[in-house]
Amino acid sequence: GGTGGMKVESLTLQGLRARPVVLKLERPVVARIATITDWPLVLIDLTTEEGVTGRSYLEPYSIKAMRYLIPMLEDLAEALKGRRLAPFELYEAARKSLHFVGYEGLSMIAVSGLDMAAWDALARAAGLPLCSLLGGSPGAVRAYNSNGLWLKPPEELGAEAAALCAEGGFEALKLRLGRDRPGDDLAAIEAVRRAVGEEVKLMVDFNQGLDLADALERCHQIDDLGLAWIEEPIVYDNFDGFAQLAAELRTPLQIGENFYGPRDLHKALQMKACDLVMPDFMRIGGVTGWLRAAAIAGAAGIPMSTHLYPEVAAQVMRVTETAHWLEWQNWADPILQRPYEIKDGLFQVPEDLAGVGLEWDEAAVAANLADL
Repeated sequence: GGTGGMKVESLTLQGLRARPVVLKLERPVVARIATITDWPLVLIDLTTEEGVTGRSYLEPYSIKAMRYLIPMLEDLAEALKGRRLAPFELYEAARKSLHFVGYEGLSMIAVSGLDMAAWDALARAAGLPLCSLLGGSPGAVRAYNSNGLWLKPPEELGAEAAALCAEGGFEALKLRLGRDRPGDDLAAIEAVRRAVGEEVKLMVDFNQGLDLADALERCHQIDDLGLAWIEEPIVYDNFDGFAQLAAELRTPLQIGENFYGPRDLHKALQMKACDLVMPDFMRIGGVTGWLRAAAIAGAAGIPMSTHLYPEVAAQVMRVTETAHWLEWQNWADPILQRPYEIKDGLFQVPEDLAGVGLEWDEAAVAANLADL
């Protein structure tokens, strides 16, 4: 529904409320570099003088990080208060205010949270889904299920893989690798293959768990298994190492969830550090950062997938030139009144939502508010 023809350009930033929530993960994250059972979320409500509220959330991995992130968000909103809600301009102003502490890390994460909420407010005021405001249309986006298949014993993975496919008619799954014994990783891939068949695409992710020597050995061991991609075998900022791997491997090499801003993506492509990219919304710079990064990936012809934030991801994938795969995980669903629907492996941007359309389930929020 619209707001009775309010002029989009007439919104003025009034304030911001950021609340810390911690949710229990149904399937805990067990990766080579971390185990996470409790998932932190910062819920952002950006208010305007005209009465429209824009919403977004951030998932900063570490619960303690919310202690620093929330004051940053509040400070940015205070600094930008009274300004016209023009996301490109707010993005520039917010980033310029952080010159001296650096653009990356928590600085960028705070700017991204603000940016996603600002775009949501604009599209809500226009009465349009965000994808339509950006010049696209609502519809389906191809998704893979990223909800499980962590570093469990291989014999437990078959049943879980079958359950993950059934969760939404998925034809693609992500499996985590990086067990101590390479043979156990091979057994894990085999167990999942047996359970889901040859047609289901399998992406694998080492979560930055290997050094370059291990990565050279272990990626070659799995290079002829028909995997959709090999993701982040080594630490995220070692572009030289990634370039060496990309040159040697036949399987597409996927990186990007740790790009801080569009220029990181540009640098990775210039260095031939990957075949595929998958920026994360809180690190790439929200919707503004994504749009700029998507132009770079589009010019290079590099397929672009998403990392976390499935709702805003679906909206922007509808206007992304080289849109590839949406990473589907439902970790924020417990605090959402109306999660987007998934069917036949397609994630649907609803026709009847304005903006990104997040509405908090306030009872669930109250029950899971974190005491920082």
